[in-house]
Amino acid sequence: MSLCKRLIARLDIKGNRLIKGIRFEGLRVIGDPLQHARAYASMGIDEILFIDSVASLYGRNSLTDILRSTSRDVFVPITAGGGVRSVQDAAALLAAGADKIAVNTAAVLNPNLISEISTNFGNQCMVLSVEAKRSRNLNWEVYINNGREHTGLSVIEWIKKGVDLGAGEIFLTSVDNEGTRKGFDLELIKTVSNEVNVPIIASGGMGCFEDFEKVINYAKADAIAMSGVLHYKRLSISEIRKYALDNNFNVRVYD
Repeated sequence: MSLCKRLIARLDIKGNRLIKGIRFEGLRVIGDPLQHARAYASMGIDEILFIDSVASLYGRNSLTDILRSTSRDVFVPITAGGGVRSVQDAAALLAAGADKIAVNTAAVLNPNLISEISTNFGNQCMVLSVEAKRSRNLNWEVYINNGREHTGLSVIEWIKKGVDLGAGEIFLTSVDNEGTRKGFDLELIKTVSNEVNVPIIASGGMGCFEDFEKVINYAKADAIAMSGVLHYKRLSISEIRKYALDNNFNVRVYD
């Protein structure tokens, strides 16, 4: 039997507030990230992903206190990312309660960081976060700094290199679809899943039950990360899980 498909709540953080935008722009304050994390855990989310959305810009990560508070009473795996520039930064987040570390900007600037984190903490801990935009020349181009800066790197080639360097999972966000509720970039996710043999977390565009079906069945994602659809209560975790089970998807069953 294949591994269970995971439902992940993505929480983008600015300072100590939960935020949400469209294509990483027009950010709105949603509320307290700790309260949302607790609520999602109580509703049966499989994992929580915290991203410090301004950490790379300001050269610091503000997730430590949030992680400490969350890990006291939230008992699902937590991934933390944003502003991780060194093994020491990763170690601090792990010590605060994270189970995995997501790295984007610093990995592009210093690819050896992928190997360093993987070597020190295991490749299951090293999540390569990739922000992808459609490009005429590259099909999809890697962006950094929360979708603000282009790199000239091909998403497909960069992900293959990242896996070779030790990334154990890919957190793949379509900047074009993020926050739009128009569905995932299925071609992007399918292309990546065909190229690498590590789990792919699809992010950007979840808006309805059918989006879940398409990204799992067609694009072969291993997990979906959701933000606005949960924050604005357009769909609940229990509704999504029930839909998945009713349609014979392999997701966890909670009593």
